[in-house]
Amino acid sequence: MDHGSHVLALNSGSSSLKFGLYRVRSLHAERLISGAAEGLGQSKSSFHASDARGQTLLQETAPLASQQEAVVRLGSLLAASRTPAPQAIGHRIVHGGPTLLQHCRIDDGVLHALEAATAFAPLHTPAALAVIGYALTHFPGIPQVACFDTTFHTGMPQVARVLPLPAALRSQGLQRYGFHGLSCESIVQQLAGALPSRVMVAHLGNGASITAVKDGVSIDTSMGLTPSGGVIMGTRSGDLDPGVLVYLAREQHFDAAMLEDLVDHRSGLLGISGLSGDMRALHDAAASNADAQLAIQMFCYAVIKQLGAMSMVLDGVDLIVFTGGIGENDALVRAGVCAGLSTLGVELDEARNGAAESLISGTGSRCQVRVLPSLEDAQIALHAAVLA
Repeated sequence: MDHGSHVLALNSGSSSLKFGLYRVRSLHAERLISGAAEGLGQSKSSFHASDARGQTLLQETAPLASQQEAVVRLGSLLAASRTPAPQAIGHRIVHGGPTLLQHCRIDDGVLHALEAATAFAPLHTPAALAVIGYALTHFPGIPQVACFDTTFHTGMPQVARVLPLPAALRSQGLQRYGFHGLSCESIVQQLAGALPSRVMVAHLGNGASITAVKDGVSIDTSMGLTPSGGVIMGTRSGDLDPGVLVYLAREQHFDAAMLEDLVDHRSGLLGISGLSGDMRALHDAAASNADAQLAIQMFCYAVIKQLGAMSMVLDGVDLIVFTGGIGENDALVRAGVCAGLSTLGVELDEARNGAAESLISGTGSRCQVRVLPSLEDAQIALHAAVLA
C-alpha cells in the first residue's frame, strides 16, 4: 500500500513563516497540518496551527524574536503531534536570479547562487535563506528543495520577457521574470481537465500580479525583473515612470536605499491613502476618508487595465480567476474590477460573489469568473516530493 511521502512546506516572509505538512501521493498533496508564525521580532508574535479538518491545534501569543525561533517552535509542534516526521522540506523562493530557474535540491552551490541573487528580491531572499539555514540545522539529514516563483514563467516568449535595455545589461540577467508562479501553477492544477485555453489569473494580495495563461502555460505577466513591478500593491508602487526615480535621485538626492524604501515600503495603497496598505483598513475608512477611497479605486483601476492588456495578449479570454488574500476574500474589490470589464463581456452574479462561491459569473457572461484558493504550499510539497 502506498502511504505516500510526507513533506514540510515552508513559506517565509520578512516577519512571518507559513508552514504546511503534507502527505503526497502521485499528483495529490493532502494537508495534515498548517499554520503560521507571524509578527516575528515584534512584541506580540503569534503562532497558530490547525489540522486537516481546520480544527485548531495551537493558538498562542508569545515573543518569537526570529525565523530561527519560529523553526524551533515548529519542530516542537511536529514532534508533539501524531503525524509522521517529514521526509523532505520544500522552501518557497521568490527569485533565483538568472541561474536558478528550475526547482532543485538545495546544496552548497544552490545556496551560493541564492546569495548572489539577493539583489533581485531584497525583500524576500534574506528571510528565505535564513529559514533554509535554520531548517538544515534543525532537521539534519532531510533533503531540502528550493521551489521558485519564477519557474512557471520561464517559457514566456522573448517579446514578453526581454527588457528594452542594451544587450550588455540584459546579459547580466536583467529581464522580466514574473512571480506568483506557484500560485498560478496551483490554479492550473485545480482546474485540471476543466482548464480552458485562455485564462487570466489575478493574484491579489499584499503583493499583486496578473498572469496570462495560454493552454496551461504563462505567456505574459505584470511583474517584471522584481516583485515590485506591475499593478499597485499594499506598500509597493507597481509600475512607475522611470523618470520619477531619476527626478528623485537628481533633485531630491535619493540614493539606492532610499529609492528602494520608497518603492517597496512607502508606496502603493499605503502611499496613496496615507493610512494603511491593508485593504481591510481602507474599506473601514473609505466612507469618511477620500484618500482611502481613492486608493481602493486606483487599485481596481490598475487591475482592470492589466486584465484588459492581458486579454489582448491572449486574443480573448475564457476564464478569469481571482486568488490571493484580496482576490479570495474581498467581494467589493472583485465587483469593482468586474464592473470595468464589460467590454470583455464579464457579467457578475452579485449573490455568488458576495458568498465567494467558486463560480461568481452570471449566466449571461461571455467568460467565466471564478474564485479559487492560492495553494502555493501544496505545489511546494508536490515538487519537493519529486526532487527529494
